[in-house]
Amino acid sequence: MFDVHLLYALKVWILHLMECFKINKKVSFLLFLVNVVWFIAQADAYVLQGPHLLELMIQNLGKSKRLLISQKLFLYDNNRQGGLEFDETLKYIFPETFRSDIISENVQRIHVLSKGEALTVIDGKAVAASETIYGRYKDIFLYNSRVLLEEKLFLHGVDVNVSSLGRFQGQPVYVVGAHYPDETVPQIWLTKDTFRPLRWIITGKTAENREDTLEVRYLDWQPLNKMWYPMRVEFYRDDILVREIKVQNIETKPIFPEDIFDIDHLKSIYLPDASKRSEQGAEKDLNEVQKTIEEFKKIYE
Repeated sequence: MFDVHLLYALKVWILHLMECFKINKKVSFLLFLVNVVWFIAQADAYVLQGPHLLELMIQNLGKSKRLLISQKLFLYDNNRQGGLEFDETLKYIFPETFRSDIISENVQRIHVLSKGEALTVIDGKAVAASETIYGRYKDIFLYNSRVLLEEKLFLHGVDVNVSSLGRFQGQPVYVVGAHYPDETVPQIWLTKDTFRPLRWIITGKTAENREDTLEVRYLDWQPLNKMWYPMRVEFYRDDILVREIKVQNIETKPIFPEDIFDIDHLKSIYLPDASKRSEQGAEKDLNEVQKTIEEFKKIYE
């Protein structure tokens, strides 16, 4: 909606010009229309600031204390037909505690995040206190506080002080972290009407090196008890779908044993001297992409 008083003042100004320069009524009306169109375009082009957009995103997503999510994780090898499928369970305690469990015949993986500390366990061994680039997708749900989310996005390279308007597949969007259509820097895209996340572009360390660039798409949002959650998440590299999540069930008031999030307790169970392992060895063990491709080859060769 536009201010009627401003439009009236604009009309008066046009009539004043007509009187001063003896412009006929048809020309003055055309000038009036041109100015109205310009005024509307300027108003529509106004872009909300990044921190405000994040606040609106959090408000519109809603909040819950805990979530238990059962989902299917699909890993695709684009050189072959098919891929790997895993059952994954997510446990959220908002806003800073999270656990993911994957158990199958070929791999067992636990990832825990608790108030800034992290631990990843693969096949019974604590391999590193970090997560892969794929695990970041859940951050925009977990950190449902603008201050915490801004801090996390800053660590991931998103400049929340930059925002712009754009379009994705014909849909108007807000872009936080970049000037549309620049996609060489980390950025999050929100739908313009709902402020729900649509894309998260996670780039490599430099614009020239795009090997680590990952695009996450959040799809099929569904309302829960007090919040919204995407029932499908897609992961792309170079516009190729490499991973997909399909949510099967969500519990909004689960009860969790506290020790399953206790990182010190988990370290005592899974390789207590994990902290002494070399960083290079931890990164090697943590390379989930290579691990799953090797498992894929064992199954299909």
